[in-house]
Amino acid sequence: MDRREKTFVLRFTLETRIPRSLLEDDEFEEESWLDEWETALKPGVIRAVFASLRGVPGWSARVRNRGISPLDEIEIVVTRRFGADDPDGGTEDDDEAQ
Repeated sequence: MDRREKTFVLRFTLETRIPRSLLEDDEFEEESWLDEWETALKPGVIRAVFASLRGVPGWSARVRNRGISPLDEIEIVVTRRFGADDPDGGTEDDDEAQ
Protein backbone atom coordinates (compact mmCIF):
# COMPACT_ATOMS: atom_id res chain seq x y z
CA MET A 1 0.00 0.00 0.00
CA ASP A 2 1.31 3.43 -0.91
CA ARG A 3 1.00 6.12 1.75
CA ARG A 4 1.06 9.82 0.92
CA GLU A 5 1.11 12.75 3.32
CA LYS A 6 0.74 16.53 3.11
CA THR A 7 0.78 19.04 5.92
CA PHE A 8 -1.73 21.87 6.15
CA VAL A 9 -1.43 24.39 8.98
CA LEU A 10 -4.32 26.35 10.43
CA ARG A 11 -2.65 28.58 13.01
CA PHE A 12 -4.37 30.68 15.62
CA THR A 13 -2.43 33.56 17.12
CA LEU A 14 -4.02 34.76 20.33
CA GLU A 15 -3.53 38.31 21.46
CA THR A 16 -5.07 40.75 23.86
CA ARG A 17 -4.87 44.45 24.55
CA ILE A 18 -5.01 45.27 28.23
CA PRO A 19 -5.49 48.87 29.28
CA ARG A 20 -2.80 50.15 31.63
CA SER A 21 -5.44 50.91 34.26
CA LEU A 22 -6.32 47.21 34.46
CA LEU A 23 -2.68 46.20 34.72
CA GLU A 24 -2.34 48.50 37.72
CA ASP A 25 -5.36 46.84 39.39
CA ASP A 26 -4.15 44.18 41.86
CA GLU A 27 -7.39 42.23 41.43
CA PHE A 28 -7.02 41.91 37.66
CA GLU A 29 -5.91 38.44 36.51
CA GLU A 30 -3.61 38.98 33.54
CA GLU A 31 -3.93 35.43 32.24
CA SER A 32 -7.74 35.21 32.43
CA TRP A 33 -8.07 35.80 28.70
CA LEU A 34 -5.94 32.70 28.00
CA ASP A 35 -8.03 30.67 30.44
CA GLU A 36 -11.13 31.82 28.56
CA TRP A 37 -9.60 30.62 25.27
CA GLU A 38 -8.69 27.22 26.74
CA THR A 39 -12.02 26.56 28.46
CA ALA A 40 -14.66 28.41 26.45
CA LEU A 41 -13.41 28.84 22.88
CA LYS A 42 -10.84 26.18 21.95
CA PRO A 43 -12.96 23.10 22.83
CA GLY A 44 -15.78 24.35 20.61
CA VAL A 45 -13.43 25.09 17.73
CA ILE A 46 -11.94 21.60 17.95
CA ARG A 47 -15.38 19.96 18.15
CA ALA A 48 -16.51 21.90 15.08
CA VAL A 49 -13.41 20.88 13.12
CA PHE A 50 -13.93 17.20 13.97
CA ALA A 51 -17.65 17.36 13.18
CA SER A 52 -16.92 18.84 9.77
CA LEU A 53 -14.12 16.41 8.91
CA ARG A 54 -15.93 13.30 10.09
CA GLY A 55 -19.12 14.35 8.32
CA VAL A 56 -17.69 13.55 4.90
CA PRO A 57 -17.90 9.87 3.88
CA GLY A 58 -14.54 8.18 3.34
CA TRP A 59 -12.68 10.59 5.61
CA SER A 60 -11.71 10.18 9.25
CA ALA A 61 -9.95 12.40 11.78
CA ARG A 62 -7.97 11.74 14.93
CA VAL A 63 -5.57 13.56 17.22
CA ARG A 64 -1.87 12.68 16.97
CA ASN A 65 0.29 13.44 19.99
CA ARG A 66 3.87 14.35 19.15
CA GLY A 67 4.83 15.25 22.70
CA ILE A 68 3.94 18.93 22.39
CA SER A 69 1.65 20.36 25.05
CA PRO A 70 -1.98 20.62 23.89
CA LEU A 71 -1.86 24.17 25.22
CA ASP A 72 0.49 24.94 22.32
CA GLU A 73 -0.50 22.53 19.55
CA ILE A 74 -3.12 19.99 18.60
CA GLU A 75 -2.31 17.95 15.53
CA ILE A 76 -5.27 16.43 13.73
CA VAL A 77 -4.56 13.62 11.26
CA VAL A 78 -7.16 13.55 8.51
CA THR A 79 -7.25 10.29 6.56
CA ARG A 80 -8.94 9.49 3.27
CA ARG A 81 -9.58 5.77 2.91
CA PHE A 82 -9.87 4.01 -0.44
CA GLY A 83 -10.78 0.43 -1.21
CA ALA A 84 -11.88 -2.00 1.50
CA ASP A 85 -11.23 0.65 4.19
CA ASP A 86 -13.63 3.03 2.45
CA PRO A 87 -16.97 3.08 4.30
CA ASP A 88 -18.63 3.69 0.91
CA GLY A 89 -17.59 0.18 -0.16
CA GLY A 90 -14.78 0.58 -2.68
CA THR A 91 -12.29 -2.19 -3.46
CA GLU A 92 -8.59 -2.51 -2.74
CA ASP A 93 -6.20 -2.13 -5.66
CA ASP A 94 -2.93 -2.93 -3.91
CA ASP A 95 -0.94 -6.17 -3.55
CA GLU A 96 -1.84 -6.58 0.15
CA ALA A 97 -5.53 -6.97 -0.65
CA GLN A 98 -4.97 -9.83 -3.15
